[in-house]
Amino acid sequence: MRWRLGLSIRRGAHSFVLTVVATLFLTFAGTAAIAQTKVDLELVLAVDVSLSMDLDEQRLQREGYVAAFRDAEIHKAITSGPHGRIVVTYIEWAGSTTQTIIMPWTILDSPAAAEAFASKLEQAPISRARFTSISAALSFSRDLFASSGAAGIRRVIDVSGDGPNNAGFPVQPIRDEVVAAGIVINGLPIMLKAPTSSMFDIPDLDQYYASCVIGGTGSFLVPVRDLAEFKLAIRRKLLLEISGLMPQARIIPVQNTQDDGADCLAGEKLWRGFYFPERGPN
Repeated sequence: MRWRLGLSIRRGAHSFVLTVVATLFLTFAGTAAIAQTKVDLELVLAVDVSLSMDLDEQRLQREGYVAAFRDAEIHKAITSGPHGRIVVTYIEWAGSTTQTIIMPWTILDSPAAAEAFASKLEQAPISRARFTSISAALSFSRDLFASSGAAGIRRVIDVSGDGPNNAGFPVQPIRDEVVAAGIVINGLPIMLKAPTSSMFDIPDLDQYYASCVIGGTGSFLVPVRDLAEFKLAIRRKLLLEISGLMPQARIIPVQNTQDDGADCLAGEKLWRGFYFPERGPN
């Protein structure tokens, strides 16, 4: 009787161990499956909220993204790729230590999913902070891809801004590191105000973005020169990014961002001249 009882206990323990092993296997298998979700695009939307932008401009920028993810053509682009889905995250950035994830990585595979993304984004407050560190925004965005939970055919950082890099590391070396990792950087230079002599403004911001910020095969920028262009520019840019089409019309394609002639240290020189005027801008 004792032998039978012992055998029963051993069988029960063996069964328990098998159950635990099977559960762990299924858990890890499920995690691996999630981590390997196939998507057509992994997209980081990196949005400038530095104080050089008026709050009204920041609201228009946010409304542009909300409207875009409610747009029927955007919905069609999202579901028209080989996998019929993309994954998106939305961050806001300013100075070298200011990067905030507003919308975490989200799979968009239907109009309903895109609408839900837009609604949550619409409800989120808009932050504001000092300085403009494009280099920190690019570094932060690059690191986010490790947590996307997906394997995309393409990886893209979409960065907006209304001024040159004036905080943190110089932008060009960081841009080159990001591009070398196989990530495309597209830009939305915001050129709503006439440049002043402050460290926050340079003339021809679109040229600066073309030479110093964007990069990678098929990279492009869409300049915004008027408040009325915000929504149209954002929609056009997202359509191109999601569909993978080449730029058209007023959008500037860049094949070689190394030889366009812009001063990639312009923001850093302005910063030094502003805080250390006795040293001059160099």
